Amino acid sequence: MHIWSGRHGNRLCGDSWGDPSAPPVVLLHGGGQTRHSWRRTARSLAQAGFHAVAFDARGHGDSDWVDDGDYGEAAMSEDLACVVRALGGARPVLIGASMGGITSLAAVGGGVVDAAALILADVAHTTAVDGFERVRAFMTRHAQGFASLEEAAAAIGDYRGGRRPQGDLAGLAKNLRQAGDGRLYWHWDPRFLDGRGEDMAARRLRLAQCARQVAVPTLLVRGAHSDVVTPEAVREFMALCPHASHIDVAGAGHMLTGDDNDAFGQVAIGFIRREA
Repeated sequence: MHIWSGRHGNRLCGDSWGDPSAPPVVLLHGGGQTRHSWRRTARSLAQAGFHAVAFDARGHGDSDWVDDGDYGEAAMSEDLACVVRALGGARPVLIGASMGGITSLAAVGGGVVDAAALILADVAHTTAVDGFERVRAFMTRHAQGFASLEEAAAAIGDYRGGRRPQGDLAGLAKNLRQAGDGRLYWHWDPRFLDGRGEDMAARRLRLAQCARQVAVPTLLVRGAHSDVVTPEAVREFMALCPHASHIDVAGAGHMLTGDDNDAFGQVAIGFIRREA
């Protein structure tokens, strides 16, 4: 595990795979997730000859919860820039899922990070309201925690339409923390949700401007069954960023990197080899 300092001196924790002298690929997880959601993709990237790095965003996993509760994309973009500098400053490929994609888009389009390429996993400049609310409802529904890993797995399965998380429950345990009452809670600061109800129209305008400013090779990978990124949002994004390319992954929803992690990894590796 690595430890870096973020923009405000906050601790950021991450893992790496592969040769540190190889081209860097930085992976950013979604809201409420941790760096461990990228484990399989990161291993595939390392096997393909890249230096893969995944880190916990502020307020998530082993990284610090920040005193002021600032979990907006600007602060997270600055944290990302700190990690990139700590890695030696080489231009990385950024791969971001959901919240991590918003951070990556804001960082590249806002000139905060000089990237070699950008891959967005089921995220664009705009979010479908119904899908957004479904995600938010899931994240707020279990504020009282879980009695066991099996109970948490069942909750995730219900959210995913009856599909249980892949792998053993030890992997799921990395996304939970045990409190003094013995119950298991999601491994993120509950204040993270305080800013999720911001003016969505204002955020759309900000991110649309960022998309216009992105000049690096860009790939938008959408889960074919996503209720968060609609086909209309993809068309809008492609108009804002006309050099970008797009692919749908069949059988996957918004949790694209979890629904079909291996398929996503191969799509990402192919794009990086062609474009970055």
